Amino acid sequence: MIRGMEVGKYLARIGYRGPTEPTLENLMAIHHCHLLSVPFGSLAIHCGEGIVPELPRLYRKIVEERRGGFCYELNSLFAWLLEELGYPLRLLSGQVRSPITGRFGPPFDHLLILAQPGGRSWLCDVGFGRAFRTPLPLEAGRPQAQENGVFELGLEAGAWHLRRRQLGGQGAGDTLYRFTLEGRRREDFGPMCEYHQRSPSSVFACKAFCSLQLPQGMVTYMGRRLIETEYSAGGERQVTTRLTEEQIPLVLRERFGIVLRNTLVPRDEDVTPPPDEY
Repeated sequence: MIRGMEVGKYLARIGYRGPTEPTLENLMAIHHCHLLSVPFGSLAIHCGEGIVPELPRLYRKIVEERRGGFCYELNSLFAWLLEELGYPLRLLSGQVRSPITGRFGPPFDHLLILAQPGGRSWLCDVGFGRAFRTPLPLEAGRPQAQENGVFELGLEAGAWHLRRRQLGGQGAGDTLYRFTLEGRRREDFGPMCEYHQRSPSSVFACKAFCSLQLPQGMVTYMGRRLIETEYSAGGERQVTTRLTEEQIPLVLRERFGIVLRNTLVPRDEDVTPPPDEY
């Protein structure tokens, strides 16, 4: 048993006040609350904080200090919460398709969760910027309309692919990432967690950003910009505001609930395509 988790504090951090029995209904509600409460992003990297994905440290950062993080932090910690609540699950390795380069990242590029309440498999992901709001059933070819898009899983050459299209949009949409169902350990993701803090082929190393899902949209800070996205049946609308360095701490506090201990470098550099297609 890992020490350091107080389930009540974690649930209060994400604004969840409902029942906690390991049912599908409760999983749906807890997952939804998490996405609307905990920012996703790379801020720690750009204010001189090395990320060490040890569970008690992640709990202090995300729950007690009310910070955010990226998949190795958010999904790893969320899996611990689900384990404490009694959900059977496994950790999965994914490869993200970069919207900037169009390429898939290397293995262990993304950490996600397969939970199995009642013996049925559901994909969970609270560590991805454009993630689905509630878990998806592990079924190919079944579009799932949610508040922030239409999501669909497909199975191609032994790997599952997650696609998303805008509400009201046509076609298959954009592939977000691919993954397999082989169970992984948290320590398997350590080298890629380090890679994403340093590599010029990682968006996390190249750009200081965070995003937070909203009931009808999403708000994103990146470099010296604030990007507000509104979702509707007619598609998506974005408004971008330029920020001064003096405005950034205020925006982080007021829009994301984040107060940083160290000075943030508002980095926003181009991502270098990886040398290989994985």
